[in-house]
Amino acid sequence: MAAGKAGGEVRRSSVEGQVVEEFIQVMTATDKREEAERIARSLVETRLAACVQIVGPVTSIYRWKGAVETAEEWLCLVKSRSECYGAIERAIRALHSYETPEILALPVTAGSRDYLDWLRGEVAAPCGG
Repeated sequence: MAAGKAGGEVRRSSVEGQVVEEFIQVMTATDKREEAERIARSLVETRLAACVQIVGPVTSIYRWKGAVETAEEWLCLVKSRSECYGAIERAIRALHSYETPEILALPVTAGSRDYLDWLRGEVAAPCGG
């Protein structure tokens, strides 16, 4: 598959495409499924996210305060609009139990028109970010 292709067609701001820079996927992980569910439900209920998938448990190996640690975690994959990142980060920090939670945003570079239209319609604008 050629670089920049997903399922054949690249969805860009051309004839059929979407302006993909407007969408992000934010990731965070927590050590409790209940906490992951609380974060996910809050983000969706407040319309900061259209969808949050919870994956887990996953094994994380990381360096923390000079030691290599291993933990079982639940990964939240948050689907939203780029403009909402600030509000999403604030919401995650308010609900998260970690001293330094993982909060990473990746740009969506391609996606199906129907899904991106749905995502756009489910996330509030403005987001307060």
